[in-house]
Amino acid sequence: QVQLVESGGGLVQAGGSLRLSCTASGFTFSMYAMGWFRQAAGKEQEFLGVISWNGGTTHYADSVKGRFTISRRNAENTVYLQMNSLKPEDTAVYYCAATKLSGAAIRPYEYDFWGQGTQVTVSS
Repeated sequence: QVQLVESGGGLVQAGGSLRLSCTASGFTFSMYAMGWFRQAAGKEQEFLGVISWNGGTTHYADSVKGRFTISRRNAENTVYLQMNSLKPEDTAVYYCAATKLSGAAIRPYEYDFWGQGTQVTVSS
């Protein structure tokens, strides 16, 4: 069955970095664009960025542009979210998701498959 498994979350101090990974199985990973979202406690889900099926195009939310970078390795069915200069307001559960849409899919309903999420906590 389809699975997306995030890893790499944890506790980090403000100003630090984390790299999240999301490994896919059960579908043809290289045919899907991959997005990252997050949801802080009591808040709506927030789009962070998306990478095209071949990694050639990325699109980021203004809130993370310049600090977060998405990359992928299709041979390993894995997408990454490199997060630098982390702030306490980046604290949230982070999710990866897969979409067949070729454009910049920024809305949760545009995604077909979701991971279970990984917690990122940034201390001040």
